[in-house]
Formats: sequence, structure tokens, C-alpha cells
Amino acid sequence: MSLKLKNKFTAELPADENLENSRRQVLNACYSEVKPRKTSNPELIHVSPELAETLGFEKDFIHSKEFLNIFSGNKVVEGSTSYAMCYGGHQFGSWAGQLGDGRAINLGEIEHKNKSWVLQLKGAGETPYSRSADGLAVLRSSIREYLCSEAMYHLGVPTTRALSLVLTGDQVLRDIMYNGNPDYEKGAIVCRVSPSFLRFGNYEIFTARQDLDTLKTLLNFTIKHHFQHLGKPSKETYIQFFREVMERTLSMIIHWQRVGFVHGVMNTDNMSILGLTIDYGPYGWLEGFDFGWTPNTTDSQHKRYRYGNQPNIGLWNLYQLANALYPLIEDPKPLEEILNDYKSVFEVKSLEMMRSKLGLELQQEDDLKLVHELETVLQLSETDMTIFFRNLANLRKDDSESGIQVIEDAFYIPTDISDKIRQSWKSWLNKYKERLQEETLSDNDRKTKMNLVNPKYVLRNYMAQLAIDEADKGDYRLINELYTLLKKPYDEQSEYAKWFAKRPEWARHKVGCSMLSCSS
Repeated sequence: MSLKLKNKFTAELPADENLENSRRQVLNACYSEVKPRKTSNPELIHVSPELAETLGFEKDFIHSKEFLNIFSGNKVVEGSTSYAMCYGGHQFGSWAGQLGDGRAINLGEIEHKNKSWVLQLKGAGETPYSRSADGLAVLRSSIREYLCSEAMYHLGVPTTRALSLVLTGDQVLRDIMYNGNPDYEKGAIVCRVSPSFLRFGNYEIFTARQDLDTLKTLLNFTIKHHFQHLGKPSKETYIQFFREVMERTLSMIIHWQRVGFVHGVMNTDNMSILGLTIDYGPYGWLEGFDFGWTPNTTDSQHKRYRYGNQPNIGLWNLYQLANALYPLIEDPKPLEEILNDYKSVFEVKSLEMMRSKLGLELQQEDDLKLVHELETVLQLSETDMTIFFRNLANLRKDDSESGIQVIEDAFYIPTDISDKIRQSWKSWLNKYKERLQEETLSDNDRKTKMNLVNPKYVLRNYMAQLAIDEADKGDYRLINELYTLLKKPYDEQSEYAKWFAKRPEWARHKVGCSMLSCSS
């Protein structure tokens, strides 16, 4: 097959008139034309057959030289225009000005079965938005992005996806810990796939520059192609657009909290307008349940993007988007109402989510108190979130002996569990069993329902690091094993039971297994 790409983004939006690939401020434009950098010796490490099928790719094409050339950046599809988007953003709470696709190059849109996806190469070379960087990515971060994108999809979390992982054959210089000791690493490229890669920052940049004509053009384009159901663009449509973005963002973060995912870099330039998880950098899953944990070394002091603060940051980012849209709406009241709704709706949805994790179908007045008490006792000692909720489903509500032994495997250091902590656990578990008495579901039916929302397997950082270490030696079997495992995260998969385990002690402080930098 020959790949055919559409070019709606470049055909309908204003382009950067300067065709030089030089770092600069790009004004009055939504994108700059740029071609991927040639790679010296590309090798296809892995491809997602499920996503390839969704895109309409034939098996022969996936394993062809043509596929490798396109998705390693060595060939631009005939008739298409590859480009990098212009956007700005608030980073760690401060306006950072122009940012843009500094190491991502969009190839165009593919259409199949009345759906459209943008294909984007991450790590394909410099663009006008690369600033002082080289626009490349390393194997380490590319493996993490590739595996996590697909893992999140199968967990049921709204996300961009990943089609392919390619080794470039080139060396990339990186200072992994920002400590003045750079070293060369293997370069790689991930093909990311999404209906759109538009972010909050795409709209912020034009308002910040008072370029309201381009802002309006981009917003109308967004509604036309991604929010068609809202009708023709108007002030009322813009308000409804903002409400839907709010709802999608809220839903995404509820899912993050459900599975214990911490994004790590919730800057406004990393917030998808479609409510998709985007830009997998220093992310991580909670090991020990801890509202204060962040996986990002850059955020280690202030912990702005910690697990427990993600809902608040979602709202803060929506305020920035509201400010960006305000000049086209000219009425603060509807925007304020939507932002206020976020707070109240989030409380309702969050409790609904926790009820589902606890296997509670009925709504009882004291459920919020039960949840808060659980969150308190979970933090009395280091308790693995994934293992705890998965094992809690084994509790028998009529068994007086059933209790703390059901969840003991989730404790990282059992010797830390003092008599006082054990008593706190027994007290909560008894309240939980009393609450279960009010439910009509049998223990087995409740377990089945709980296991649909509490995953058995997530991509723990140490697992990804093991795959990275093996891949660095040229062995990609663990990448495939983890990819296969994470396609069915809610299933028992007894053949992979070794991955249903707490983080090993050797990984507690190992680089790449605990906190990570943004270096890629």
C-alpha cells in the first residue's frame, strides 16, 4: 500500500512565511513547515499491530522498507506537508512565551472508516521552536512513551497513542540528571497518533500576542473538525466548547487518580484540547500511596504536580484557557460558571470513582467519610496502591476472620506496621465490611466489578527501566513482553504473575525507577 495523508491543518490555517528551519519567534502563524531530519541507520524495534489495524495499515506495509523510511523521518509522504505547531504555555505556573513543537514533527492526517488521526514523529529533529535543543529523543524516553501510551489506552484512560518505535542509529548527547555530566545515548523516534495534538497553549499564544484574528481562525478550525456537534462558530458555541473541554479534562484526571497515574509536567502546553493524556515525560504510577508524590525531579521542591494536586492543576490550567478565549467571548460570567462547575462536578465524580474502586453500588451518606478514612490509613505506612485495591476485592464481607491478611502483600516494609497501625487498618476494614452488608452483590460479583476498575498490572517505572536496560544491549524481548502484558491490565494473566509485585528495593532510588528528569 502507499500511504496517503490529508493536510487539513496546513491547508486551512495560517502558515509561517519563513521557510528556513531556524530558531525564531513565529508570528501570526499556527505552524511552520519543516522536514524531519534524516537518520543514519534506522531499525524498527516495535509496532502496535492494534493501532496499525485501526489506521487501516496492511501487515505487509508495517514490515516494509517504505514504512521504516516514513516513520524514521527519512521520507516525507508524497503530497503531504510536514510541520511543527506554534504554541505557548504556562510552565510551573509562569508564562513561558512561545514554546511550540520543539522535537515533534507532524506528518499529516490519515483517514480511515470516517475517522481522522494525525501522525506525529517525536524526536525527528530540530524545528523553529527547538530553542537551544536539538529536537531529538533518546531510546530511554522513547520506550517509556511508546509503552505508556498504549498501556494507558488499554487501561481505559483517555490518551494519545503510539504506533511505532524506531532506533535511528544516531547518538544523542544528554545530561540525564542535569548535573553537568552529559553522555551519548542511542537516538530513537516514536510515532504518536491522535485525532489532534492541539493544546491549551495553542490558543494562549495568540491572546498573549493580542493576535485575535489568528486565535479566532484556530478556534473556528478546532470546532469545525473536532467539535462539529456544537454547531457553527459563535460566542455561544465558544462557551459550549469551553464547557466540553472542561468536562473532558475533568474526566481524564479522574481516570489518572483512579489508576494512580502522575503526569509529572501538567504545564498548559501539555494539556490536550481533547482531554487526552499527552506528552509522556517524567510520569509515574504511585507505588506507595502518597498524595504528595511527584515523579519529576524538576518539581521535587515545590511538588506542584504531585498526585494529590492534579485535580487542582487541571482547574488552574482551565483558568488559563478561559483567559485565552475571553477576548472572543467578552463575558466572564459563563466562563466563571463553567470553572465553578468543575469544582462541584469533580467532587461528585471523584466519589463515584472511589465507590467503584471499593465495589459500592449504592450511594450512602457516609461513603465520603469512609473514603477519607481509607486515604488516611493508606498513608500511615508505605502501601502499594495497585496491589492494595486489587487484593481488597478478595475480602469476604461475612467472614469475621477476613481482614488485614487480605491486604498485607501491599505493605512495602511489613516490620513498619506497628500494632497501632494494624489497629487502624482493622478498624477501617470492619467499617468497610459493615458497609458491604448494605450491598446486594455477592462477594464474587463484587470482585468481578472491582477488578474491572482496579488494574492488576501498570507500567511501573522499574519495569520500563528493565526494558530500557535490555534494549540498550540490543535485546527488545522485554519491550514486547510488557507491551503484551499491558494490553490486558485487568486480566489475571497468570503467566505474567511476576509483574504483580511491589517495586523491588533495588529500584527505590535508582535513576529511572523513582523520580525522573525531563531529559529525553
